Amino acid sequence: MEQLEEQIAHLSRAVDDMSDLVARQQAEIDRLTRQVAMLMQREAEREAEATGGVVLGNERPPHY
Repeated sequence: MEQLEEQIAHLSRAVDDMSDLVARQQAEIDRLTRQVAMLMQREAEREAEATGGVVLGNERPPHY
């Protein structure tokens, strides 16, 4: 019985550690997603100023 309790304690600790890791990874993903959106917006604004037109961040270049 003691061995099972030890095993449960180790598994509980592993689950807690993984949960913390997933939470940190999600925070990083959220931060990076916001940064990419900001950079795409900046680039679209820069291209619009250079060409005088409206440019969408997900448009394919004309050579495709």
